[in-house]
Amino acid sequence: MNHKVIPIAVQEVVNTKERKRQAPKGRRVDPVALEEVQALLGEESRQPDLLIEHLHKIQDKFGHLSSAHLAALAKEMRLAQTEVYEVASFYHHFDIVKEGDTAPQALTVRVCDGLSCEMAGAKDLLAKLPKILGKEVRVIAAPCVGRCEQAPVAVVHQNPIIHATTEAVEAAVGNNQLTQPADEIVDFVEYQKTGGYELVKKCISGERDVESVLKTMEDSGLRGLGGAGFPSGRKWRIVRNEKGPRLMAVNIDEGEPGTFKDRVYLERDPHRFLEGMLIAAWAVDIQTIYIYLRDEYHGCRTMLEAELAKLKAHPPIPNMPEIHLRRGAGAYICGEESAMIESIEGKRGMPRLRPPYVAQVGLFGRPTLEHNFETLYWVREILEKGGEWFTSHGRNGRKGLRSYSVSGRVKNPGVKLAPAGVSIQELIDEFCGGMADGHKFYGYLPGGASGGILPATMNDIPLDFDTLQPYGCFIGSAAVIVLSDKDTAVQAARNMMDFFKHESCGQCTPCRVGTAKASDLIKKEKWDTGLLEELSQVMRDASICGLGQAAPNPVDCVVKYFPHELA
Repeated sequence: MNHKVIPIAVQEVVNTKERKRQAPKGRRVDPVALEEVQALLGEESRQPDLLIEHLHKIQDKFGHLSSAHLAALAKEMRLAQTEVYEVASFYHHFDIVKEGDTAPQALTVRVCDGLSCEMAGAKDLLAKLPKILGKEVRVIAAPCVGRCEQAPVAVVHQNPIIHATTEAVEAAVGNNQLTQPADEIVDFVEYQKTGGYELVKKCISGERDVESVLKTMEDSGLRGLGGAGFPSGRKWRIVRNEKGPRLMAVNIDEGEPGTFKDRVYLERDPHRFLEGMLIAAWAVDIQTIYIYLRDEYHGCRTMLEAELAKLKAHPPIPNMPEIHLRRGAGAYICGEESAMIESIEGKRGMPRLRPPYVAQVGLFGRPTLEHNFETLYWVREILEKGGEWFTSHGRNGRKGLRSYSVSGRVKNPGVKLAPAGVSIQELIDEFCGGMADGHKFYGYLPGGASGGILPATMNDIPLDFDTLQPYGCFIGSAAVIVLSDKDTAVQAARNMMDFFKHESCGQCTPCRVGTAKASDLIKKEKWDTGLLEELSQVMRDASICGLGQAAPNPVDCVVKYFPHELA
């Protein structure tokens, strides 16, 4: 047999290449950083979908994510360093510090610059706080933090300061204790005293059958209350008919500026939502549930972790579904259902192309029942009182109840439970105590940042699904922001477009470039309405998801309904 002789010099080159291949690609792992990461993770799983959870652990411990810790985490989780980096760099709440860079200050103060907070004086806070707090504290603007009824809001570390003043923020600096939910929370014990979890027990025991529950949900007409408005009963049937195993994903990301209803209900009655969730899981035959909670709700997360622990320790039903609580990381786009699912899987929150739909191919490739928090919050009451009870409410030809998050220039902002179809004028006069003193009603945003802007003269339109589309607006999650004669629709549109520019995930060019271009165009004193109209049409036609498709709404409404501001 002939053997090919390889010169010694060539053998050395080959051996060197082999040794190089055995070393990890990218940054070499620092042993100290690896030990620190291993100590933080402890016995927890290293499965890929926990990447964001583990990034949070490092950020919480060290105040930032160093290159060394990212490399160590990649090694520990058997992921490519590029994969870890691209996920960490996608989310706003992760501070990546590259080698040679200076770490951010130990304490960060975030001042919400959402529209409601801007109207209440957030710009003044952002201008004054850096000088007052000094160089040892980082002061940055933050998109809506979900406390619009308490504007302006600053977040010191993880502690929200409501109706913030420079004095209140200065006093809170150094105090890292979380603000806990309201004292009147109905905890696990109190909830059971009022019949809590009795309904789900009846479902499990067979006293309530699946078909009757599905029929009641369909008869109620309850639609998804996260914004999309898909009929809930029909969604349950669709997912139930898909081949198992099926999963559930619960969306508590409510990042739409002006929206805070989910937080308010969660702070007060978490188990009403949890029972509705368990009933939905039973009806659709689901054994694993993922709850996605936005990172801004730190106090809610602490409370929900405690209440879930009680529920798991004393399960009201046998074979209770496995419940996972996942933490967002500051990305508005993750309110979109498929982007949320990507985030739960430990990835960047990039919306998926559809079809296939989430009900068919969702979380981990399985059929997934995706629901907003408030939708599940109503399940118990609807099943106890009947679908007819829910439809007996309503106004102006509409049926049902809606939770309106009202902020802005009203006397009593907050979550207002009102008949579906109530008009803005009825909402202000009957539920909000009228306009704030010294303010005259001028205009309103019926559906948060993406829902458009209407003038006060159009004050009799029913606020519900399908009623606002003819006017270039929509109700969405019913985030109502009220403007007065002290405000302008132009400034409101500028605030909204800056938000969309900041929050675009960047996946598709029409949204990534379009929001930035629109933001620049409307900052000019004279608007090029022709160019803006072209840009809006391209964004609507070609954007992958609802962010880019709806982002032009505030601008288009200013051109259509507030032309005097552009004269």
